[in-house]
Amino acid sequence: MIPFLDLKRQYNNIKTEINNEILDTLASQMFILGEELKKFEKKVAEYLGVKYALGVASGTDALLLSLKALDIKPGDKVATSPFTFIATAETIVEVGAIPVFVDIGQDFNIDPVKLEEVLKDNNIKAIIPVHLFGNPCNMEKIMQLAEEYDCKVIEDCAQAIGSEINNKKVGSFGVGCFSFFPAKNLGCFGDGGLVTTNSDETYKKLILLRNHGSSPEDKYSHLIIGKSSRLDTLQARILSIKLDHLDKWNADRINNANFYIEKIEDKNILPVIDTQGKHVFNQFTLRTKNRDKLKAFLERKDIPTMIYYPRPLHLQPCFKFLNHKEGDFPEAEAACKEVLSIPIFPELTLTEKEEIVKNINEFGK
Repeated sequence: MIPFLDLKRQYNNIKTEINNEILDTLASQMFILGEELKKFEKKVAEYLGVKYALGVASGTDALLLSLKALDIKPGDKVATSPFTFIATAETIVEVGAIPVFVDIGQDFNIDPVKLEEVLKDNNIKAIIPVHLFGNPCNMEKIMQLAEEYDCKVIEDCAQAIGSEINNKKVGSFGVGCFSFFPAKNLGCFGDGGLVTTNSDETYKKLILLRNHGSSPEDKYSHLIIGKSSRLDTLQARILSIKLDHLDKWNADRINNANFYIEKIEDKNILPVIDTQGKHVFNQFTLRTKNRDKLKAFLERKDIPTMIYYPRPLHLQPCFKFLNHKEGDFPEAEAACKEVLSIPIFPELTLTEKEEIVKNINEFGK
């Protein structure tokens, strides 16, 4: 059976490098903060084209700490997409703020036209665009709107490290939030995350927030209320090795996507891709009204698929207090009924890709 994702193939290709880092870390017995984390943060900041990068415990914490660092307060309104993983909106509620959902476009990302309509009619304090599936949002338009309406911008880059808009990497427009969950394009061996910023003030506050509000000069002087959210040394060293391979892995994902785009006969089910952006395909997501039948057909052929996401956030039980109803965000609701992701990981073989395409085309006949 073709795997949906096979991390063992990636590990086997870089096993010696990774194992050396693990053994060196064990020998050092230095596991929290320290020089190795600083080295990784500097390295990934240079890669992303930002002034600062700060390792944290998860992508979810990256969002949460960013909201706190930008002083988003209880009662503030934060605009975001209803078609994303729950962490995006969950963290807004965690700081006491109110998610204001904005419907998506055909590219699965927040629609800038609809965003402007929301910004006109609401006192929005921040915008969280989500670069879904590795496909970058229209950040130039979003940043223009943010400036016009005096909003802060937090980019949810959890699925999109290495993606670009006009040769500028995501995470470098606003405050960037990345996840290193193992299934991401750059994944660690557990949970991990990253926040990026070009602001000295935001960076200094993030340093406090990730370590119990503790002063870097006096660890028992707690200047603000923070939490424990530190990317540990072992994960930082693993990620540093993997970062050297990221561009190659992303290129392989793009090549796999181009194979699908060329070979899948029904062009109407292919994802919409902005030619100004660089899509790094954390997922390759088809869209069809026959989604459930296609999924069942492929499963009978031993081809795995995944549905990201089967229910939009505004219809999740935990957000019932927002008083949304079915039909409020029709594009997101339609996508939830029609999307189907197929294997796209870098190490897919030609034979596996041909088998996937053959069966998709067979279903369409």
